[in-house]
Amino acid sequence: MTFSADLFAGRTIVVTGGTSGIGAASAHGFAALGARVLSCGLGASKAPAMPGIENHEVDVLVPGALEAFLASVEAIDVLVNCTGVSRDRGEWSKAVFDEVMAINLTSVMDCCRLARPRMQVGSAMVNIASMYSTFGAADRPAYAASKGAIVQLTKSLAQEYAQAGIRVNAVAPGWIVTPLSRGLFADEAASGPILQRIPAGRWGVSDEVADAIIFLASDAARYVTGACLPVDGGYLTS
Repeated sequence: MTFSADLFAGRTIVVTGGTSGIGAASAHGFAALGARVLSCGLGASKAPAMPGIENHEVDVLVPGALEAFLASVEAIDVLVNCTGVSRDRGEWSKAVFDEVMAINLTSVMDCCRLARPRMQVGSAMVNIASMYSTFGAADRPAYAASKGAIVQLTKSLAQEYAQAGIRVNAVAPGWIVTPLSRGLFADEAASGPILQRIPAGRWGVSDEVADAIIFLASDAARYVTGACLPVDGGYLTS
């Protein structure tokens, strides 16, 4: 194992968007290390089951849903914000653009704001940015904009919460095989050039992003805050 099996024993981890993809991998990773994991998102009843994980159905677009969920949690040691969507070229319409920003950015701020009173010295937050935080995307303007904003939000939260002993960091996944990206990977004409640009020579998997999240949430990163860690096989270097 990469980490000590009891690394998060006795700690409570909240993972939003934890019912699939990177969120689910993170929930499983923390649970395997002894944590009590409260996962929320869409499709909770179909999320993979594992001892130590409680899945809750929460739609961040429903007014009051996040407040109700977090009100049921007495204390939070780690908050991981994995909620996110991409609507591709549909994002050029105002309604879809606004929806993507509400899910990918506003709900993250809401979670951090609501979780803050339940966190103590030594707690940590980890947000999910993206390689699109670095460059734009003609086919997903809202996704790129929201993820760029996540990096700046993370820095702002890190400055504000440092005085309370709470660290805030982000990871920026590259081309990771998830339900959100499965269609792209199946398109060889589109995915071939992408693969050629990845120095590591392969796509990433959700567990590899989860490991980076776990590191940033752990005491091994106790002097790291306001950072955004790329997990992309070197894609941004090429």
